[in-house]
Amino acid sequence: MTVTDTAAVTESAAVAKVDQCVSETVPKPRPDGQDNYTISEVSAITGLSAYTLRWYERIGLMSRVDRSATGQRRYNSEDLGWLGFVGKLRLTGMPVADMVRYAELVREGDHTFAGRQELLVRHREDVRQHIADLQATLAVLDFKIELYGRG
Repeated sequence: MTVTDTAAVTESAAVAKVDQCVSETVPKPRPDGQDNYTISEVSAITGLSAYTLRWYERIGLMSRVDRSATGQRRYNSEDLGWLGFVGKLRLTGMPVADMVRYAELVREGDHTFAGRQELLVRHREDVRQHIADLQATLAVLDFKIELYGRG
């Protein structure tokens, strides 16, 4: 296998992994092309309130959401996938300002890959430190539980 083949396989595996994570996080009840969701449907699917969805749009965390002829927001499967990814970032404790910056970089296009990577690498270090802190805390809890169990 050549270096080019290896890179293509690695890239397609990475894309599949991201797609898998997103699809497991936020189910897509309708196939693409028939994916026209109201804000209340998206709220029910994602667990986010309508207020939060509107706020995400207002602060630039969501791209401009399509509107119906009457002005109601209409979300699609791509929007659900993005919300799933944002949910993962929230779960890791990423600051909202960093999430908005990441969204801006995505909208700016492929030439921002390096900036996106830098932001995510920096945040990954914060997540790893938090995990280490939690593991140390868990060890203390396990010790106390074992101590009291000997009682």
